[in-house]
Amino acid sequence: MDHPRLPLTRDLVLVGGGHSHALVLRKWGMAPLPGARLTVINPGPSAPYSGMLPGYVAGHYPREALDIDLVSLARFAGARVILGEVTGLDPATRQISVTGRPPVGYDVASVNVGITSDMPDLQGFAEHGIPAKPLGPFAARWQNYLSGDGPAEVAVIGGGVAGAELAMAMAHALKSSGRAMRVTLIDSATALAAVGDKAAGKLRAAIRDLGVEIVENIDVRAVYAEHVELADGRTVPSRFTTGAAGARAYGWLAETGLATHDGFLSVDAHLRSSDPAVFAAGDCAHLTHDPRPKAGVYAVREAPVLFDNLCATLSGMKLRRYSPQKDYLKLISLGGKSALGERTGLTFAGRWVWRWKNHIDQTFMDRFRDLPAMTPPDLPPIHALGMDAVPGDKPMCGGCGAKIGRGALRAALAPLPAPARTDITPLPGDDAALLTVGGQRQVLTSDHLRAVTEDPVLMTRIAAVHALGDIWAMGAAPQVATVTLILPRMSPELQERTMAEIMATASQVLREAGAEIVGGHSSMGDEMTIGFSITGLCERNPITLSGAQPGDALILTKPLGSGVMMAAEMALQARGAEVAAAYDHMTRAQSAAARLLAQQAHAMTDVTGFGLAGHLAGICEASGVSARLDLDAVPVMAGAERLARAGVRSTLFGDNRTQAPDLPEGGKADLLFDPQTAGGLLAAVPADQAEALVQALRQGGDPAACIGHVTAGPPQLTLG
Repeated sequence: MDHPRLPLTRDLVLVGGGHSHALVLRKWGMAPLPGARLTVINPGPSAPYSGMLPGYVAGHYPREALDIDLVSLARFAGARVILGEVTGLDPATRQISVTGRPPVGYDVASVNVGITSDMPDLQGFAEHGIPAKPLGPFAARWQNYLSGDGPAEVAVIGGGVAGAELAMAMAHALKSSGRAMRVTLIDSATALAAVGDKAAGKLRAAIRDLGVEIVENIDVRAVYAEHVELADGRTVPSRFTTGAAGARAYGWLAETGLATHDGFLSVDAHLRSSDPAVFAAGDCAHLTHDPRPKAGVYAVREAPVLFDNLCATLSGMKLRRYSPQKDYLKLISLGGKSALGERTGLTFAGRWVWRWKNHIDQTFMDRFRDLPAMTPPDLPPIHALGMDAVPGDKPMCGGCGAKIGRGALRAALAPLPAPARTDITPLPGDDAALLTVGGQRQVLTSDHLRAVTEDPVLMTRIAAVHALGDIWAMGAAPQVATVTLILPRMSPELQERTMAEIMATASQVLREAGAEIVGGHSSMGDEMTIGFSITGLCERNPITLSGAQPGDALILTKPLGSGVMMAAEMALQARGAEVAAAYDHMTRAQSAAARLLAQQAHAMTDVTGFGLAGHLAGICEASGVSARLDLDAVPVMAGAERLARAGVRSTLFGDNRTQAPDLPEGGKADLLFDPQTAGGLLAAVPADQAEALVQALRQGGDPAACIGHVTAGPPQLTLG
């Protein structure tokens, strides 16, 4: 949704993407609190819904059906999403520690990180076992094991409802795959004690019918690669051992200094911890006023109260009390598409119960699948001629998708006189200037980007790598940089937090590239924009656009598709995992790649706003050659071709397409005109060196490819 740009005065940070926080994000998207900046921090781009885990394990659902897409949900909520692991929260400084980035400050925070079923005190479990929670790693390991062949041996440690559901789901999946199997459910006490006798009897019958063995009232002594050793010396064969015994809190919660109960954050009737600025919900919280078992139903019911109380704390209003229900409906999967239900002593089972459970689960997930896309505001009925064509039919993209088109830029620059100074060397269309200062050759470039993400740290990394591209493309060594920042209107406290995140990140990225920040300029505006002016030193002749020779091979160091991915993400059409992968490509520095290519390149550029076709056309025009591309060899980002075929386009696509009208269009070919932000290097190198260079680049972690060749002839691009 499109949110008005009001001044920001308070930071609300959601730690974790659990069920409560997912619902808070959704509600925030429909009714945001003016003046509050919302942030969600999660290790990955999605949060799995545990209620559908047994169905996935049994084979009833695809893996993606379990995932709440936090990237799309955050975009809908107008929130920034930080993908990283939280390692600590300090109430004294009101800062949250996240691996690999500066601390995240908050005024109000909420924790909803779930639990883990890891067993660190059980010998061998860390090496040979896999906890059922967190769900993501477990799901990946199970799918890998299920796809194997030969007899299967599985052990589930923990005979509660969760363990029984897993054991039955595994047995069903293995039987359906035709593999011989042995599945064992192990509990140190009596299994299924959490349900009534009637329900337990029906569950035991279902477990027995699936061929699952129950071993109860015995402790596990150790876990090994091929078996589980019991306390009495018996062994249970197992090549896939999982743990669903009870629930453990993440260790960092106890280190916060907040009140805890068995490691879980203690909260009052308002879901507030011992620090009034920190809330907690879901399985990671302990309700001191009315303790409840760990169950997802409580996290869902807590969400509206949590939302109201977070808003109340940020706005100085009265808090709302949470009163959990005494009992809840338990719907337990029985392996196949059958389920058992229990509530208040009433027990029922059958395929109709599974259909009911599936309807409840799908209805819950549909809350996050069906998010309204952003749309531009309607034009007023009376407006200037041509106004309807300028903004297009969608919000303006960020990054290079928001840049001026090549045609307009060329037209504006053409009338300018040639440099009159003798210390400036004119270059044929290169983005960086070549200067001579005291006998030393120096290149100078400037670039800035309209934000593609609300996360200042991620955006700074993207902008810095993007600006450094011009320096790397000329084979120069980055020297110094100045920073240009435009921040949304915000309070002095938020300015300080945001500036600290940006400058710490910029310094890190530029220092790793060999440059130092020496100054800059900052101001406030409607939206975040980050830019850099950078100089670099040339120890050898700079590599320019001119110099490509017929017969040269063309090497590209990064895949295409960032423009399409960012446009789709704005429109809530992209998958969070694919957006996260695109960010990884965009933040990958090219220092090492540039050093390798500079040793052989006859011409080089970075692929940015004009797209691959536009920047390759620039090399052809400056060098007086043609180029032939192998479309199949051009690497593209995961999901980019699918989105291109669906008609997703960056706002700069149309202008880029007009620069090479002879090339075919449609499908993957359209990505040749996709504006890239922090794109890869494109180099023309001797053909006999291309294979070795590509291998060296790949060994260094760059997904490089040879995508075509330079040919003799007038400047033009062809596919073949």
